[in-house]
Amino acid sequence: MPGTVAVPHNPPPRARLRSATRLAVCAAVPWFLCLWWGTSTVPVPAALPAVLILREDVYAAPRLGWNRLVGVVVGVALSTFVLHWLPPPSASSVTSVSAAASVSFLAVLACGCAGMYLMYQGGAPNQQVLVSALVIYATALPGYALARLVESAIGIATVVLLGPLLWPPDPYRSAAAGLDAYRSELGGLLGTVAARLGGGGPATAPELPEEAELWLRPQNGLASCDRAARLPRLPRLYLRTPSRPPDGLGERLRLAARSALTLQYFTQELRERARTDGPCAAPDPALRDLAPLVRATARALDTALRGEDCSSDLDRARGLDLAHRAAHPTRHDAVLRAGLHLTHEAVADHVSARP
Repeated sequence: MPGTVAVPHNPPPRARLRSATRLAVCAAVPWFLCLWWGTSTVPVPAALPAVLILREDVYAAPRLGWNRLVGVVVGVALSTFVLHWLPPPSASSVTSVSAAASVSFLAVLACGCAGMYLMYQGGAPNQQVLVSALVIYATALPGYALARLVESAIGIATVVLLGPLLWPPDPYRSAAAGLDAYRSELGGLLGTVAARLGGGGPATAPELPEEAELWLRPQNGLASCDRAARLPRLPRLYLRTPSRPPDGLGERLRLAARSALTLQYFTQELRERARTDGPCAAPDPALRDLAPLVRATARALDTALRGEDCSSDLDRARGLDLAHRAAHPTRHDAVLRAGLHLTHEAVADHVSARP
């Protein structure tokens, strides 16, 4: 079975506008706070955390903010320490400026890279260490290191404290809406598959729409709920997040994520069969007889994902599976049915787990 492909989430225009407004507010507030405090005349480091920290997942802002603050502190400390022993090029004579620049730059670069990889966290090095070290090296002015620390701290505090208050997310409601959208699109996809299989021609299979993003949606919703459930009590209250998801949502998301893998396998096998049979192959009775099975499987899964009793629909789908197996017992046809059979098993496990 082919691996899933990471597809970037494409939020609707309204969500993009909220994200852009949140970012603009969280960049402007620390900028004007630093101007009022007089840290510098152009406090760019205060506005950068909003750009570098804020993501669609607001819950990650505290962790990203802490990582950035630690990176800034370590980077500023390393660069200040190096420049204490190796003065910046501006402090050297004209004849030795190139040598001084090379030595001090290489020292800052080496220390910054070492600190960046020693603070390896979350699957990536902390690049903020090297960035801060190089910025301090390039702007070797009296008091600039302390001003950068203060401005970065103000920007990070604003993002962490103010960002989640601007349109606080409800991951459970978003996951439920995403599950409904997934169920609707999946029904349309399987309906298209069944209609084209009804003709029995394998040449129609490659015309199936690309659905890589579709298969990732249940897993994304499940991951969002899991992150929300792991939040401590204080951040959960702060972000106005319920302490637990609505009844049955987690089970339906797990069913959707499990069946997405099996149905992705099924659609991929359809493409593979069309490729091996060729565009000029005669109508295949096995494909034609598979259409009712696809419709019954789609109906049973749709009912289960709505949280309703799907026992009768599942029994009908299993009966059609047995009938197709008896009529087309070859290994070639068994491989094609495998994705649908595994979907039935996932639905059956979901039904048996219900109270």
